[in-house]
Amino acid sequence: MKVLIIEDEIPAARQLQKLLREQNQQIEVLDILDSVEGAVNWLHKSAAKVQLIFMDIQLADGLSFDIFQQVTINSPVIFTTAFDHYTMKAFKVNSIDYLLKPIDPQELTGALEKYQQFFMQPNGYTINYQEVLAAIQSQQQPTYKKRFLVKSGQELRFINTDDIQYLFSEDSLVFAQVAQKQKFHLDYSLDQIEKLVNPALFFRINRKLIVQLNAIHKIHTYFNSRLLLDLSPQTEFDAIVSRDRVPDFKQWLDQ
Repeated sequence: MKVLIIEDEIPAARQLQKLLREQNQQIEVLDILDSVEGAVNWLHKSAAKVQLIFMDIQLADGLSFDIFQQVTINSPVIFTTAFDHYTMKAFKVNSIDYLLKPIDPQELTGALEKYQQFFMQPNGYTINYQEVLAAIQSQQQPTYKKRFLVKSGQELRFINTDDIQYLFSEDSLVFAQVAQKQKFHLDYSLDQIEKLVNPALFFRINRKLIVQLNAIHKIHTYFNSRLLLDLSPQTEFDAIVSRDRVPDFKQWLDQ
């Protein structure tokens, strides 16, 4: 059996690989991927090789459900997660299994037996993943990143997401501005951060800047139908809402 693991926590991925090896020496793990982007790129090239996928729901750059929007998956999927608030009903009804982390070896045995029963037989089960995802997404509660791990000198510390006033890119690096003269480098892109923070509190006003609602001090009209923001702490650059984002920005403010 050829297996693909999509899991962003290295210890969890290694433990799953170990458990699979203990279950059956014939199981071959083709690869371990840690992101939506990496999974999409891999599956575009090699999806036909995979017989079974173990997929964590929350990945480094978003929810694994996003993978299904970008690439066709015909292999059965066993989802894994540490968060039990994700609905289980849709998985069970559609003969997809669902494992809570840390994965129990007996639960894994049951999931593999279900795979053998339903998918290894001639004319076996086929699954409409779009229906599954629609059912899941209609019931799931969104979760957003509560804090970021940062390096401060020779120390590691964390900053609470609620304390971030704005996030910006500079010289190909991304920084979180927390207080006056206090900014921290983050190991994320703005594209990734935009998906991780609460959209009710954070808005990406242009390609290089995401602002927190409480950081906005004043809003000025600006030439070419744009807006200029006064932020607190004050920025060293112009905080301009790009013209194409102005309508959404106004709607965001008017909730």
